[in-house]
Amino acid sequence: MRLGRITLVAGLFVCGCLTVVESPLIASPVTEQAIQVTHGNNSDPSMAPDGKRMVVITEATGREQLATMNVDGSQTVSITSAPYDHEDPAWSPDGRHIAYVSMEGGGRVIHIMDVDGSKDVALTPSSQKTIHPSWSSDGTRIIYCTDDDLKPPKKNTSEIYVIDIATKRVRMLISGGTNTYPSWSPDGRHIAFRKMIGETNSEVFVAASDGSGEQNLTNDSAFDGWPAWSPDGRRIAFASNRNSKSHQIYVMNSDGTAPQRVADTEGRATAPKWSTDGRKLYYPICRGKELGCEIFVSPAP
Repeated sequence: MRLGRITLVAGLFVCGCLTVVESPLIASPVTEQAIQVTHGNNSDPSMAPDGKRMVVITEATGREQLATMNVDGSQTVSITSAPYDHEDPAWSPDGRHIAYVSMEGGGRVIHIMDVDGSKDVALTPSSQKTIHPSWSSDGTRIIYCTDDDLKPPKKNTSEIYVIDIATKRVRMLISGGTNTYPSWSPDGRHIAFRKMIGETNSEVFVAASDGSGEQNLTNDSAFDGWPAWSPDGRRIAFASNRNSKSHQIYVMNSDGTAPQRVADTEGRATAPKWSTDGRKLYYPICRGKELGCEIFVSPAP
């Protein structure tokens, strides 16, 4: 039924953009080209709420470290230097803190620190291997998931949790299968996330903020995932390999209709993040071990 709705919008204006869909599984053609922002093996950008800077993963001293920089890639400031990897940075809504995953001692624990790297404290229990933190819009809670790569290349089961920052009270929201990359809607009423369907298919799902009412938004045989809500809550960006061998970035309405490819890209593009004004999308493109990853930006459709 939903596929039929997508076909019906072919040739019509949807969200202010002309959508041309040749079939339910082929998104509209694009002419935009991605613009490279960073140079030096960087990935996983997260925007500051003022839209002027971002925090990224960068390679330093043989480890994954965190750094802040202007959104055009200039004025880089390193904020971590400890001899272990730091992953999944997420800038807080009030602009004062950064959540990230510390891999000290082989663990995966979500930490919170000030934007200059000071006052670093652990948040999640050390008994969990936790990844992909996402802030609630009021900054009081963080949604996250447990590690799904404990048995590579096979994905293991992983659950989505929410933790209250003040009390550190943890509550499970989504269970059953492999559930990762949770993203909170701006109004706090829904979460989008990636769910594995079988061993080879991945879909973007949405559920109520309490974990109820799961719904498959992408419903495609391709590998879809890495969802991110737009600042106005009307759209969701995600990555998919539905029209190429490698992943590219797409945007769809928050109900799963009208998917559009953002730009023609070469390499594996994943984990899109919106600019604070909702006009651009930042995302890493990886081109293999030798060339590494860099951050690119494209206009949002």
